[in-house]
Amino acid sequence: MPLERTVEGPAAVDVPSPAVVLELLKPITWFPPMWAFLCGAISCGTPLAAHWAALLAGVALCGPLLCATSQAVNDWFDRHVDAINEPRRPIPSGRMPGRWGLYVALGWSGLSLAWAAGFGAPVLAIAALGLALAWAYSAPPLRLKQNGWWGNLACACCYEGFAWITGAAVLSANAWPSARTMALAGLYSLGAHGIMTLNDFKSIDGDRRCGIGSLPARLGAARAARVACVAMALPQAVVVLCLLAWGRPVHAVAVALLLAAQGLLMRRLLADPRGRAPWYNGTGIVLYVAGMMVSAFALRIAA
Repeated sequence: MPLERTVEGPAAVDVPSPAVVLELLKPITWFPPMWAFLCGAISCGTPLAAHWAALLAGVALCGPLLCATSQAVNDWFDRHVDAINEPRRPIPSGRMPGRWGLYVALGWSGLSLAWAAGFGAPVLAIAALGLALAWAYSAPPLRLKQNGWWGNLACACCYEGFAWITGAAVLSANAWPSARTMALAGLYSLGAHGIMTLNDFKSIDGDRRCGIGSLPARLGAARAARVACVAMALPQAVVVLCLLAWGRPVHAVAVALLLAAQGLLMRRLLADPRGRAPWYNGTGIVLYVAGMMVSAFALRIAA
């Protein structure tokens, strides 16, 4: 299917401008993995001030490098879907000409691996796995995003779990994190499956036309919203139980209260899933990530 250009005015240049490249890399999407990295760094109990250089380098790895790479990869392989859903994005609009979207994705992949290698084997292994999932999510033949169940899980692991584990590894002299850290990273990854489902609401029409089986397109808005709410709530409930078992009752209560507040917001979401999914992303998700940080401090105190 040929890609149609929609650029108005003068002919598009052969090389994209730095501003367009930055737009392709979507800085607004870097926050979740950078936040998860900080949660992992805090959870290991190492003084942050004494390792500020490693902290900044790790934040750069999880956000401007790995997450940005995933955005470039996704936009290149989704350029035909974006021409329907969001035609003003860099590639379908023609502002990212030719195959430059692919070149940026490949270049940023190599840069990310080189940067990760500087931290040691554990971080490099996590980064390589994250990049593999990023390409598998968007690129054929696997194209995991064709199935919302598996695709959302791959995204959730990269955005939350892998970033959390990376933060703990970087601040632990490149050692693998504790079992408790791995458990919380896994639970919050499972919960992020629901966040990814809500993010897919914006592209229901294009997904259906292009045969992409995102959960909103596959299940319908109402059922997908219920699945998302359950996916977000259950892992957080397990986190509360874990914190109680680990002797952190104050932190457990804090996470429970944040979960209860999310429950109230979820009721509004379910009343109009398609209309309120963006609203919930700006309200309920803030409470979700606040619970992540509370849990990180619970582990830090116990470390």
